[in-house]
Amino acid sequence: MKIVFTGGGTGGHFYPIIAIAEEIRAIIKENKLLEPKLYYIAPTPFDARALYENNIKFKKSPAGKIRRYFSVLNFFDIFKTGIGIVKTIFQIFMIYPDVVFSKGGYASFPTVFAAKFFHIPVIIHESDAAPGRTNLWAGKFAKKIAVSFPEAIEYFDKDKVAYTGNPVRKDIYHIAYEGAYEFLKLEKEIPTILIIGGSQGSQKINNTIMEALPMLVEKYQIIHQTGKKNFEEIKSTAQIILENSKNSHRYKTFGYLNTLAMRMSAGAANIALSRAGASAIFEIAIWKIPSIIIPITDSNGDHQRKNAFAYERAGACVVIEEINLSPNLLISEIDRIMGDNTIKERMKKGAENFSKPNATRKIAEGIMALALRHEK
Repeated sequence: MKIVFTGGGTGGHFYPIIAIAEEIRAIIKENKLLEPKLYYIAPTPFDARALYENNIKFKKSPAGKIRRYFSVLNFFDIFKTGIGIVKTIFQIFMIYPDVVFSKGGYASFPTVFAAKFFHIPVIIHESDAAPGRTNLWAGKFAKKIAVSFPEAIEYFDKDKVAYTGNPVRKDIYHIAYEGAYEFLKLEKEIPTILIIGGSQGSQKINNTIMEALPMLVEKYQIIHQTGKKNFEEIKSTAQIILENSKNSHRYKTFGYLNTLAMRMSAGAANIALSRAGASAIFEIAIWKIPSIIIPITDSNGDHQRKNAFAYERAGACVVIEEINLSPNLLISEIDRIMGDNTIKERMKKGAENFSKPNATRKIAEGIMALALRHEK
């Protein structure tokens, strides 16, 4: 059995693929089947270690990004995509997989195009409430379509689409309560705010937190993932802001939270602040943490706002739009949620109902069923 994975070059596309690959291997082991050959085709490996640990072979395929705004790079990226298509056609011919699984994004286009060229079955997964252009195109000929948000169903053929939720890696799935406070040097009696802006962080959220910091540390302790590129600046700014504060030790800043640190942080957190990427939302939902979601205003297809409000409709969070984000409003919303057990319990229940914990298994089973059928 040969399975090819492809998807855009972000963690939101990449790590659900890793989750599915893990689940496929678990199903193979449970059913005593022959080990499959797994491949990942994309412009970059994104996380080479994760590919190696899951025995997934990386194949490089150039892909150009078509931006929604005017840019001279759009012209050059057309040629990059053309080169990627030609190269990937040869790669797919040499591998000749039983199925191609795509997470969408511009980086997946050459691989999905090559699969269509050779009539190889394609399964796609759409993470967002509003599909991207590549998945909208691929959905026309894909054998099966999985979606994370029910709002995305209307964009696809109802006979092919399934509302599965978003895959979450096993190693991030379970909260680590044991030793969390000691590991992160936190006080057990002080409520904890977890701020996650993705691996790149969020400049807007970071700046707002800095302004609100002296007031926040009076009541709360903060675990702040700033993003690697912002870490030194935010760390030094916070040191200046909290120089004369007796509660400066309550602010913990990290450029990036690795798997263990994230599980520990989730175990200690009473409330989370996050962007509205699908992976971040579903991780918070799996952890059943009350949350404030702050979507990017100008995300492609406005997908972050649509994701955020879909999660809010589930009763799992409150949404603050960037245009309204201010230190006073943020502090007010945190205080309101943390001071009302009814709100917190409603959000936890909403998150639990939204989370779809079997998403990874359902998608992996769908991929394997199609692969086995094609293999025959």
